[in-house]
Amino acid sequence: MKKSVFLIVSVVLLRVFAISAQWTPQQTEWYYPEPEKVTPGVQAGAPPSDAIVLFDGKDLSKWVNSKGQKPEWTVADGVLSVKPGTGDILTKEHFGDCQLHIEFRSPAPENHHGQNRGNSGILLMKQYEVQVLDGDNNHTYVNGMVGSIYKQSAPSVNAYTKNGEWQVYDIYWKAPRFGTGGELESPAMITVVLNGIVIQNNFILKGHTPYIGLPEYQPHGRLPLMLQDHGTEVSFRNIWIRNL
Repeated sequence: MKKSVFLIVSVVLLRVFAISAQWTPQQTEWYYPEPEKVTPGVQAGAPPSDAIVLFDGKDLSKWVNSKGQKPEWTVADGVLSVKPGTGDILTKEHFGDCQLHIEFRSPAPENHHGQNRGNSGILLMKQYEVQVLDGDNNHTYVNGMVGSIYKQSAPSVNAYTKNGEWQVYDIYWKAPRFGTGGELESPAMITVVLNGIVIQNNFILKGHTPYIGLPEYQPHGRLPLMLQDHGTEVSFRNIWIRNL
């Protein structure tokens, strides 16, 4: 019995080697379609040539408020700042899978602490939040700190630098897929890099990111990117996105 098995394995291996010996390098090469040529940004964080620039420091022409009207947030000196009490802002364009670059700066802490200190949010598809918060010696629940996927995943490390300094997010987003009858076929997945450090590595979301209650998925298609008005004057700049 052992001799028979040995003979069978030997024959199979000989056939594999014989087939491999007939291969040429060209048989495992392909030349079309050629990838599109994309020019990287000249400076670190600058938009590449195929990016959609959502905020270039001049105006909010790519955005609306939650009522579909012109946003009231402040634009000055190339910086976009939350005007507390005027509501969230959303992109006019809808997105799915994407690469997002966005920079933010927390306002002076004054006497605020925890969730009341420099709070905003970056909501992919209007419902999946990457937390924006002052992370400079600011104690709060870890699944709600800066870099968290809100109420679902704490960041692996706190990569926030100092209050008053610009913080840089690079976010890689894979949208959820829904099939017949709205059934979830594959959940959303996200990688988040803060100031050059990976803090969320291919995290699979359990659903949306509510303040109260548990996450769940509701079927949807492409949706806007949303920035949150949480009552503090968080500033943003250099916002661009690439469809993936």
